[in-house]
Amino acid sequence: MEELKIKQKCEDMIVYAFTALRQYPRSEKYGLAGDTKTAMYELLRLIIICNKKYYKKTTIQELDTQLDIIRSFVRMAHKMQYINFKKYEIWTSRLDEIGRMIGGWAKANQVHGNK
Repeated sequence: MEELKIKQKCEDMIVYAFTALRQYPRSEKYGLAGDTKTAMYELLRLIIICNKKYYKKTTIQELDTQLDIIRSFVRMAHKMQYINFKKYEIWTSRLDEIGRMIGGWAKANQVHGNK
C-alpha cells in the first residue's frame, strides 16, 4: 500500500509544480522548466519501476538521487526568482514528504533482507 501512496504524492507534486512552472520566463521554457519536468517524470517512472521490482535497492538509490536533482532545480528557480517563496515552500514540503516515504521504503527493504 505504501507504494501507491508515494505514487499518488508524486503525481500530486507534479500537478502542483505545473502551476509554478507556468510562471517561469519564456526563455526558460526549454531550459530549467523543461529539465524540471523531465526530472519529475523520471521520478514518477522510477517509483513505478521500484514498485514492480523484487530487488529494490539500486532503484531506491536512483529515486533518492532523482529527488535531490529536483530539489536543486527548485532551489535554483527560487534563487533566480522564477517562483516566489510561498510556492517554493509548498513545493519543497511536498518533495520532503516524498523523500521521507523513499526513506521509509528503503528502511522497510533492509528489514526484509531484500537487495
